[in-house]
Amino acid sequence: MSETSVVVHASPQLLAEAVAARLLVRLVDAQAARGIADLVLTGGRIAEAVYRAVAASPARDAVDWSRVDLWWGDERFLPSGHPDRNEVQARAALIDALPLDPARIHPVPPSDGPDGDDPEAAAARYARALAEAARPGSERLPHLDVVLLGIGEDGHVASIFPEHPAAYETRTVAAVRGSPKPPPVRVTLTFPAINAAEEVWLIAAGPDKATAVGMALAGAGPVQLPAAGVAGVSRTLWLLDREAAARVAPGVRSVR
Repeated sequence: MSETSVVVHASPQLLAEAVAARLLVRLVDAQAARGIADLVLTGGRIAEAVYRAVAASPARDAVDWSRVDLWWGDERFLPSGHPDRNEVQARAALIDALPLDPARIHPVPPSDGPDGDDPEAAAARYARALAEAARPGSERLPHLDVVLLGIGEDGHVASIFPEHPAAYETRTVAAVRGSPKPPPVRVTLTFPAINAAEEVWLIAAGPDKATAVGMALAGAGPVQLPAAGVAGVSRTLWLLDREAAARVAPGVRSVR
């Protein structure tokens, strides 16, 4: 049964540093158990702060980065190298600072990639990449140790937006058209992929996230509020700063 925890930190910076420290420990534990670790990255300001904190941490060398696989929870369907791609953000903040194996870095295909400007084909290609790395007993997904997710003001996670078709998907990866947040075309992991992860961490900072966080933890529906529809197989962590946690019931929180 999945365990859900809510941890609140005093400020966005303390939140980023705490998530970075927690993530390093989790990757070390995964490698101790399996020899490798699979991490799904997200985008956004707080994610960038987490990545920079990981890169700057003196504990980062406890992880064997050559045996870490990196995936992305979603991506803006833009040309390779475009500054709005989550991949570009992650490379600048984290990846370029680490001794990662390039073959273990798995970005979502860009709009100028092998499938051209066809997001459905790019989504299918990414689904095949996940399937090729599938763990024993699964035909579709590797053993995802941690999926990192930001939370939108509207409650979206990855590029699963409220009332959008991706919320109903049974495939592991889907194309998104008509996103209410630009750019309009994206590629995203779906609920079946995210919820197959060992742990899902939802990270939010700032007062603009408080309503969505509070509603998700109060039991909102996943189609109306996608953040309410994600959960790790063994653990779901809500990692928040005080402003993002403002509408969370006090009895649910563990303040740091």
